[in-house]
Amino acid sequence: MDKKFVHLLWTLLVVTVLAAAGAFYAIAEGWIGYMPPVEDLQNPINRFATQVYSADGKLMGTWNYNKENRICVDYDQLSPFLVKALVATEDVRFYDHSGIDFKALARAVIKRGILGNKNAGGGSTITQQLAKQLYSGKASSVTERALQKPIEWVIAVQLERNYTKDEIIAMYLNYFDFLHNAVGIKTASNTYFGKEPKDLTVNEAATLIGLCKNPSYFNPVRNPERCRERRNVVLQQMVKAGYLTEAEYDEYSPRPLNLNFHVADHKDGIAAYFRYFLRRYLMAKRPEIENYPKWNMSKYHQDSINWVNDPLYGWCNKNRKKDGQPYNVYTDGLKVYTTIDSRMQRYAEEAVNEHVVKYLQPAFNRENRGKPNAPFSGNLTAKQFNDILGRSVKQSERYRVMTANGASYDDIHKAFHTPTKMSVFTYHGEIDTTMTPLDSIKYYKSFLRCGFMSMSPQNGAVKAYVGGTNFSHFNYDMCVEGRRQVGSTIKPFLYSLAMENGFSPCDLAPNVQQTYVVAGKNWTPRNTSHRRYGEMVTLKWGLAQSNNWITAYLMSKLNPQAFVTLLREYGFNNPDIHPSMSLCLGPCDLTVSEMVSAYTAFVNHGIRCAPLFVTKIEDNEGNVIAQFQPRLNEVISEQSANKMLYMLKGVVDGGTAGRLRFRYNFKGDIAAKTGTTNNNSDAWFMGMTPTLVSGVWVGGDDRDIHFDSMKMGQGATMALPVWAQYMRRVYNDRRLGYSEDAIFDLPEGYNPCETSEIDVTDMNDIEEVYE
Repeated sequence: MDKKFVHLLWTLLVVTVLAAAGAFYAIAEGWIGYMPPVEDLQNPINRFATQVYSADGKLMGTWNYNKENRICVDYDQLSPFLVKALVATEDVRFYDHSGIDFKALARAVIKRGILGNKNAGGGSTITQQLAKQLYSGKASSVTERALQKPIEWVIAVQLERNYTKDEIIAMYLNYFDFLHNAVGIKTASNTYFGKEPKDLTVNEAATLIGLCKNPSYFNPVRNPERCRERRNVVLQQMVKAGYLTEAEYDEYSPRPLNLNFHVADHKDGIAAYFRYFLRRYLMAKRPEIENYPKWNMSKYHQDSINWVNDPLYGWCNKNRKKDGQPYNVYTDGLKVYTTIDSRMQRYAEEAVNEHVVKYLQPAFNRENRGKPNAPFSGNLTAKQFNDILGRSVKQSERYRVMTANGASYDDIHKAFHTPTKMSVFTYHGEIDTTMTPLDSIKYYKSFLRCGFMSMSPQNGAVKAYVGGTNFSHFNYDMCVEGRRQVGSTIKPFLYSLAMENGFSPCDLAPNVQQTYVVAGKNWTPRNTSHRRYGEMVTLKWGLAQSNNWITAYLMSKLNPQAFVTLLREYGFNNPDIHPSMSLCLGPCDLTVSEMVSAYTAFVNHGIRCAPLFVTKIEDNEGNVIAQFQPRLNEVISEQSANKMLYMLKGVVDGGTAGRLRFRYNFKGDIAAKTGTTNNNSDAWFMGMTPTLVSGVWVGGDDRDIHFDSMKMGQGATMALPVWAQYMRRVYNDRRLGYSEDAIFDLPEGYNPCETSEIDVTDMNDIEEVYE
């Protein structure tokens, strides 16, 4: 009887071993559960944040999905304290096993499983924990978790076969979610301590490793004392493992956490507007007209052109990975190398902050005090004001939610007029206050907006890009998205059309107000200045003074359709641009980006450069998978471009941008144009040096939000100083290589007035030329 029992036990043992071996073999072959393909095991972390780099090699930010803000680092970028703390705490025999620690497993089975001692420690190795993080979903029951364990054992063994111990530690730390949008040790180090992983101290490393047990429970922000106690447990484990002495433990354990906490967010860092724009630009899909509202057909038109002409637009969906899937900036761990210079970007943001935030905004606030329509113009009637405010209410999130929930008009009206506790933005930080939702709409509309771009006229490389004053609260991009009337900054394009047809900067025109018949109606342009009224003046003088009468007179001698055709060549694809006499004064809506790109033609011998945002893209293995080149097109001849530079230099040397000389003390070559639209709704400044073309727009969120005085509302006051402060910073930074001594590439002793071809006072047949 005893022999039969023994035989039975042996039989059961053999069967159990064979069954276990068969089960593990079936798991390894993928017959039971999920076994990742070999190529996935060889590259397990394929879902991490794309990194965006500046032209000078600075990491500008990352793009993540579902708050997975991971940036991978190599083992040699880890502090040795991190490695020692992790091994001592999670897997002290890490360097002695091949993925499964049978001694720890047996201890866990006996003490935790049989004796029920929950503090006895687990049996999972670091490699098993990595396998769980990579390939196991969240178990819904104890049974499901028990079935996941054998699969993780097999995966752990496979990982050990494919990777060194150092690589496994790096992968574990790169993948772990440390909370607060800090996925991976690099982001966690920056989030909690404001430093790189290699620079972490013993205590800082122990703090982060302590989170690996349960990051929510030991959250250092919400439960600092509990986290400190857990950190000291990690330090004790390091003593046991021989990585620290008792004396060192006594020194480190009493110390506080000393957090330098800052949540990593895509809105943080430099060039937030640019990074947001670039992410959407890369991920754009082929434009389909049904996806665009009727009121935004101009965007469909522009996107369609970009899809065909710009390799960067929709790049992720135009190109495929090895598996045939499109690229995804959220999950493929790409490296995007941009043309932005981090120093110039900082200077641009500082210039916007210095002038718009610190100077213009307080001045605008002072002008609005006591105005019943504030922040809207005091020139509005009560009906106009209420109509505008009513539209703003209907565009608000509160209105949409209440309407969707079936609220009545009276309920909505009452809600918007009922004082409510809320936090509101200020440039000094958010403050708690009480105001009605209607007042909060007016409050946020009182903030002035700004757009700025600076690029190389030789290759189109965008060096600085500012879409607004604060991306977190005003994220509508006024650099590439916002279209506003350009006013007088359109005039150089008309003058260039004249130069293309034989005009000269020193041709004469009558400086008088005239009435023109346009489509059977009289059109009489106005001019703010009556200086030299009735005289014959040169075209150069007319452009320098931004004289509307000279511009309209020149338009009357040219063909409006030819003007529109030329504007298309300059890169203006807005379908709402139509041929008319008044087009010469800039009523059309354009973006800062389009304007800066167009102005490059004047500096670059008549050749326009499209904005170049990215030079190359690498995959997560460092392979270059895309390179981007400048996109150029000839708009006007070199001779015409030279004439335009000659005239636009006159804007600075004796025209509306003269304060660049007498107030900001610029000495070098500058060509420029100011612009102001009706009622001071839009202020523009376009500034050119031999190596940089930059453009600025400043205005309100609504066209009826503006300075009422011309003194404060004109382009020379609102926009020009941003350019001036930016360029002064750029020139002062010798590392950038920009010199105020640079000169425009014009023929030596250039004077186009010596070769005037046409007498502008006798142009009765000019329209026949263009019919």
